[in-house]
Amino acid sequence: MIPLKLVAANDAFGALIAIGEVLASNQAVFITAPEINGNMPEVSGLPETVADGTGLIVETSGSSGTPKRVVISRSALLASANAAHLRLGGPGQWLLALPTNFVAGANVLIRSLVADTQPVLMNASVPFTAEAFARAASLMTGTRRYTSLVPTQLVRLLDAIKDPFSASGQNDFLLAQLRRFDAILVGGQAAAFEVVEALKAHGLKIVITYGMTETCGGCVYDGVPLDGVRVELVGSRIAITGAVLADSILDGDSAAEIGEQFVTSDLGEFDASGRLQILGRIDRVIVSGGIKVSLDRVEELARAVPGVVELAATAIADPEWGQRVGIIYLGSPEVADEIALALANDLGPAGKPIRVIRTDGVPRLPNGKHDLQAIKRLFEEQ
Repeated sequence: MIPLKLVAANDAFGALIAIGEVLASNQAVFITAPEINGNMPEVSGLPETVADGTGLIVETSGSSGTPKRVVISRSALLASANAAHLRLGGPGQWLLALPTNFVAGANVLIRSLVADTQPVLMNASVPFTAEAFARAASLMTGTRRYTSLVPTQLVRLLDAIKDPFSASGQNDFLLAQLRRFDAILVGGQAAAFEVVEALKAHGLKIVITYGMTETCGGCVYDGVPLDGVRVELVGSRIAITGAVLADSILDGDSAAEIGEQFVTSDLGEFDASGRLQILGRIDRVIVSGGIKVSLDRVEELARAVPGVVELAATAIADPEWGQRVGIIYLGSPEVADEIALALANDLGPAGKPIRVIRTDGVPRLPNGKHDLQAIKRLFEEQ
């Protein structure tokens, strides 16, 4: 048995040192939520010691329900890091822009240690800004440079690139820093196609990743599994096999073993070139008037409406239709009607939202994902 060490998420350097001890087989680590006023958050239900070979215990975001604690082995962490570097063209220096108590942020530290490079650490406990990102990126000295972001951060970077007060009409310093990255990994949730394409048009090397805590984070890059990872469809559900799989999921005093194959709650298909396409989560497909409607597809179509800054969709119980679409958005007041019209045109009456709420911002979790439970409550409270 080895000890389980707790480190606060806002102590990124402490987490880096602690994970170094993980890779040296001396301990396992659980990264808690950030300290508040210098006090560690209260954590219960964790053992003091864990089995040899354990690397991290990571708490999931809980975007669609109660967070889970996932036990990941040291060998899985190393398999993920080595496969990522192989796909990206070799080890490099990483910039940390995500909380370390989620798997994507922890992976930045792990990959830095595997690459034997010093990461540049942003303060993920304060709101992300393009200016802070550019300053942090300017400190990087590695010949190969990487970072991991979530879609919300991409939107903020794209907005910040536009600078009508500069001679070029754009933020040249930010663009120069962004173009120096050999890869900008984006995951956590679906990124808007138009945002990704706009950034690529500026010369940025965006890599869309798919994965989850149970797979050590992203294990499919731009629709192609990393080496050593196999992706299949069980029915329409995505199933993943490989050395990157976590060991188990903790539930109180018991642990549910993941096994040799992890069948996700995501729907997928392979395109003509064999690349994996993510269709959305099973629990994000509603039945409205007997017709299946993907809330992820609803969001994709609605985000394309001019004037929409940020948007999320949820299901609303309806006595006649069973379920209807609800939309919460940040943007111009007159956009609400345009959203409803666009969805009705593309998806028919079943996809037309029964309610559209304008807001100052879509509720999000600390890792940037939509807080699906909080969004649903907004409709229940009104």
